[in-house]
Amino acid sequence: MYNRSVGHREALLEGAKQCLREQGYARTTARDIVAASGTNLGSIGYHFGSKEALLTEAMIEVFEDWGDELGRVLAETPPEGDPFERFAATWTRVIETLTLHRGVWAASVEAFIQSQHLPEVRERLADALELARTGLASVLQGIPEDAPEARSVGAVHLALLDGLMIQWMLDPDRAPTGQDLADGLRTILTGMR
Repeated sequence: MYNRSVGHREALLEGAKQCLREQGYARTTARDIVAASGTNLGSIGYHFGSKEALLTEAMIEVFEDWGDELGRVLAETPPEGDPFERFAATWTRVIETLTLHRGVWAASVEAFIQSQHLPEVRERLADALELARTGLASVLQGIPEDAPEARSVGAVHLALLDGLMIQWMLDPDRAPTGQDLADGLRTILTGMR
């Protein structure tokens, strides 16, 4: 509920994050956000222009929070061993964080679908993905975000994350594990000619 010590903009973002976690992107209405934030309908238009812009901003903040959480989890016990063992350990930790944020991942798929009909949402999400690429390279492999290889390494990790997330959401019992990903990667790389 709305905290009077924060402004309407911040309260709307917090309310939208709550709605994303609980209801998803497509099922959240402006009234849901207003109820969760303790604000009013006019505040959405004043601060964000539209419900979709607000939800998109909230989604981006939720993923930034997840990236920070992932960074903390990975820093707790850095994986050791050969590169494939480290890869498996890292992705096992990534999968563990997926299980804690299922609602947000489902909402992200809905947002991507909705963005096909909302150019301003698509543009904002595309900009956020560009930042996510370099951020993932930094969090998962310790590559500085401004390093020349950060974008391409992050793009591979983002592709793995998106594919893994969809598999995990549809069938968590048969979705790949961190070890499955490492074993598959090893086979692909050693089998390349």
